[in-house]
Parts: sequence; C-alpha cells; structure tokens
Amino acid sequence: MSAVRTGEPLPVVLAGARGHGRSHLLNIHRLERLGLVRLAGICELRPLDAAELNGLGEPEQSSDLAALLASTGARIAVLSTPIQTHTDLALTAARHGAHVLLEKPPAPSYAAFRRMAEGVEAAGRACQIGFQSLGSHAVPAIRRLITQGAIGELLGVGAAGAWVRDEAYFRRAPWAGHRRLGGVDVVDGALTNPLAHAVATALALAGADRSEDIEHIETELHHAHAIESDDTSAVRILTAAGHPVTVAATLCAERPAEPYVAVHGSRGRITFWYRQDRVLVQRAGHGPVETEYGRTDLLENLVAHVTGGEPLLVPPVATGAFMRVVEAVRTAPEPRELPAGHWRVAPGESAPRRVVDGIDALVDASAAELKLFSELGAPWASPIRAEAR
Repeated sequence: MSAVRTGEPLPVVLAGARGHGRSHLLNIHRLERLGLVRLAGICELRPLDAAELNGLGEPEQSSDLAALLASTGARIAVLSTPIQTHTDLALTAARHGAHVLLEKPPAPSYAAFRRMAEGVEAAGRACQIGFQSLGSHAVPAIRRLITQGAIGELLGVGAAGAWVRDEAYFRRAPWAGHRRLGGVDVVDGALTNPLAHAVATALALAGADRSEDIEHIETELHHAHAIESDDTSAVRILTAAGHPVTVAATLCAERPAEPYVAVHGSRGRITFWYRQDRVLVQRAGHGPVETEYGRTDLLENLVAHVTGGEPLLVPPVATGAFMRVVEAVRTAPEPRELPAGHWRVAPGESAPRRVVDGIDALVDASAAELKLFSELGAPWASPIRAEAR
C-alpha cells in the first residue's frame, strides 16, 4: 500500500548499506521515487563505491553516524548494523532528532532493549522495529478470526522454521555465530536472528507481544556447526493467558522450507506462511480456505507516522515479549554441540553445510504438537532446559 505525499520528502540516513542493508537501500530508493523520502546519507566503515551506488544518487557518506546526522539534518535513521551496536546507534540517532527504523533483533539483551526504548522515547522520537512480517495484513486478519471464534477456543501457537545455511554464512561477519564477542553480548542464533520473525509472529498471533504477556519460557539450544551460538533450537513460551507458544528453528535443514506459524484451535487450525503473506484456514464443517494478503512496508509506515500521525505497526513495546525470549536465550546454558553421529556434511551454496538427520520432520512435529525436541524423542536433544520467568 503506497500513498504519494505532496510535502517535501524526508531526508533519510542509512547505517549499514551492505549485506542485508542493501535491501533497505533499495527500499529507500523505491520510496524516493514515490516522493516520500530522500537518501541523504550512508554510514559505512568503508564508503560505497560508484558501482554500489549506481542509480542511487550521490548521498553524503561517513563512518560517523552522529556527524552524518548533524550534517544532513536527517529526519529518519535506518539502522541495519551488527546486533551489539543497535542500542547505542538508536540512542545516537534519537539525540540528533532522527526517528528510527531499527533492524531486528532490536538489542542483544532485555536491559539494552529497555535502555534503547526508554532513551528514544525520552528524546521524543519514534522507533519502529524491523519485523517486516508484522506489517502483513494477515496478522490482524488472523487475530480477528481467533477473536471471532472461527477455530474455536485457542489452544496454542506453534512455529516452524527449517532453513539451510552453509559454513560461509557463519563467516559473513565477525559477530556471526557468536553469543558474545569481546565480552559484549551479541546473541546471534537461529531463534534470535535469522528466524526471529517466526518467534515475533507467533507471539503476535497469540496476542502476547508485550513483555508483561509472558509467564514462563523454556529453551533447548543446540548447534551442529562449529559455532558458539545455536543453529538448531526450540523454545516454548507460556503466555500470561495460559497459552503455549512453541518455535522450532534450524539452519541445518535437510531441505529448505518456507517458515510458518500454526494457530491451533479446538475446532480448526490457521497456518500462516509469513514471508508469503499466505494464510490457510482449516476448520470443522468448512472446506479449506486459502488467502493471500497485502503488506505495509515498515519504513513507509514510519514516514506516515512522522508526517501524519499514523500508528506505528511495530513500536518497541510490541516487541517486549520477543525480547523476553532473547533474554532467555542469552541467559540459558551454552548451546549443546550435536554429536557427530547425528549430522552429516553436504554441499552448500558457497561452502559445505551441516545437515541434522530428521530435523525437518521434528520441526514440523514441534509446530503441530507444541512440543520441544526432547519431548519428541530426538536422541540428541537435551531434556534439561533453562527456565525464565
């Protein structure tokens, strides 16, 4: 959904324009063509060259975000930088008068998240957290179906994410695959970074996105790759309303699959493939109904909030429950290494990858049965789980 404004386009600074940041760069350019924003600056340790900027104009470039914000007068800062830099850069942007679009996860700890959220609010700036799946129009539509009793009483929500990542993925940045680096929390891992959308979306559909909506968290963290963080993990969250929410995630899938969230009711099930905005409703007495929904871009929504008071789709408060999960992962015992007999090496896109035998079926079973890996009989899964309240 796009609407062209008649006012002056808002100057935007992008911090982190390579890797995933490239998608933000292209999206800013899309909104430039709509007259909504203007790319005023790029903050990178190494400036983008002419080839990387081809067709994107000649924005000011600097490795110093504060100086760049001051010189450009940016109204919005898009931050797509390493996880451990999020809090300080968001506060820097807010202090210089810029509203913030902050990539997920918003912070590596709950304390850092609170410091960021409170500091940005105190500065009188808005902050949007980059969970793009929560911009899907399917999310409120599913919540309405649940509230209306379309699938009966809500029994629980399960999410499944089976992705393939090779060894090069964990070498893409110095912080990749780390729980901490140089004594600083990073908390990179399947649940908290690449498949974080599965966690946040499952919580949103359960109606439990705020910190106070969470009663109890259990984690099972494992890794097959030679990394510090988890690449094959499960979490179960008990909401304050008494509903279980499980997420099973792996980067060692036998075959890559679209991640999804399954909402279980006493008289049916709703499945949401959140990257595709696709919803399947199956319920007693009715044939299956599949619907594809639209999506509101989060930067576009932030612009509409700044210029016209449109409510933010993903303010920090709506990610408090997700950050409770991040904190549970951060404080859990170190992820357990999967014994070599339970994984194998296979060719990857640019390097070898590790495949956990039978993991695809386990991930699906977790979403279907709302169980953790150890409860499903995985021979490598730890029956001892960290608990957080």
